[in-house]
Amino acid sequence: MIIEQRPLYNTLPVGQDIIFTVSDNTIVATKFRVNFTAQVYVADEVSSLGLASSLVANLKVTPNNKGVGIFSLQSILESYVEPQQEGVNYLSTSISKFKGIDYSLDNPHPIHLIDKYCVNTKNTRYFQISFNIDYFDTATSIDRLSFLKPLSSEIYLFFNGVLDYDEPLVLEKNNYGFNINVPKIIFNDSYGSLGKFISNAPIEQDARLSDYGTLSFFSWLNVSTNSFQVGTDDTLVFKVDNIEISLYNSSGTLITSPFQIECVDINGGWQYPSDFAATRILYFGAFPANLDGWSTEWDTHKANVSYYTILAYDDQTNPISQLYKINIVDSACKGFEPIRLTWLNQWGTWDYYTFRKKSVKSLNTNRTSYTQQSGTWNDSTFRINGYKGGKKNFRVNSKQLITVNTDFVKDEDAVWFEDLINSTDVYILNGYNDQINDSRSGITNKYVVPVTLTTSSYVRKTKVNDKLIQYTFQIEKTHNKRTHSV
Repeated sequence: MIIEQRPLYNTLPVGQDIIFTVSDNTIVATKFRVNFTAQVYVADEVSSLGLASSLVANLKVTPNNKGVGIFSLQSILESYVEPQQEGVNYLSTSISKFKGIDYSLDNPHPIHLIDKYCVNTKNTRYFQISFNIDYFDTATSIDRLSFLKPLSSEIYLFFNGVLDYDEPLVLEKNNYGFNINVPKIIFNDSYGSLGKFISNAPIEQDARLSDYGTLSFFSWLNVSTNSFQVGTDDTLVFKVDNIEISLYNSSGTLITSPFQIECVDINGGWQYPSDFAATRILYFGAFPANLDGWSTEWDTHKANVSYYTILAYDDQTNPISQLYKINIVDSACKGFEPIRLTWLNQWGTWDYYTFRKKSVKSLNTNRTSYTQQSGTWNDSTFRINGYKGGKKNFRVNSKQLITVNTDFVKDEDAVWFEDLINSTDVYILNGYNDQINDSRSGITNKYVVPVTLTTSSYVRKTKVNDKLIQYTFQIEKTHNKRTHSV
């Protein structure tokens, strides 16, 4: 039996065609009632693949007209990855923090609020396939036969990303794959340019001092195992060693020495060689409110910061990411209420944007009414009560609608917003409030508000065609406003 076709790369987004083709020309040509089988194993650790606990599906197909069996695994595998919504206490070793408080089931916090780093427990998994074939020796035989030693596939790391149907794929010897070095979402110097965080967002963004948010990145990937490499060719361990932040004032002068945040377990990261899928994608608390409290440099100088830069390094002190720039902006223009959205991006992690122009809030209400009798009919005498009788509302279902507007944006922002219009997971992300004790108390319902984007069309604008680029989006809170019961 031969694996004729497989995914080309060992690290792949789950939202694509994941196809395996197997053949055994001799068995198919000479035996009867032939089936190709596949046992699908999914696990958080490579060492767990093949164990009974990691078996998630038994598949069986008959040979097609060419005598091969074709298996499509996307619909199965995509059930095993999902967005990372909360912080993590991973193996009691790597624990994310919010304002210095460790994550726990009693004191949880959203992923968007982390202090430094956080590993993932939702975004990534490993899978491996065990192929076999069963058949009968004769047309009348009742004993089904199969190989005593099945044929195993390579081990694959998959993550919660999706591919558009028109994304260019690489084809080698019938094997298809998507090269994640092309969109530069992995930290290395492939193709002569440095990598980016796991996002289609521009490398220059605006944020208020009260804004939270994360940037995500791959770590612990090497070519021999994962098809892709984190770090330059000089690196000895294929991980992100640290992320450096540099603070600048309005004249572009460095305010204080750059400070590095090591990606180690005490900071919520991971520095040990391992086969844990959780350590392959990490999050970094990169926006101003995330820096509050733990960074002395930031707390001391933030009032004078006009912008700051973010740069990732490997273990050989080589820069491995493009230079990101976060501009500090006012809360809102002309007193408008700012609305910060976060949404699930194409690659399964989070993007952020603060809408600082005019926002309009309205209510969309549906009412169910009934007619109430007037007066008292069950007392010793009939008595008319002025508050009874006539048409009453039995149920009132109201949802809040919010219309938000961008400032004038760049061409690359216009492309980026396509991720927002296509996202299945959108939230309002409330910011730090210095009038409220921003600690473990009040974490429930305080920061993350689920919404749906109701804007149904989107036109990609350019400065050449449209001069000034501005967008309007409408969102709807997903929960009805509560009303009194009748």
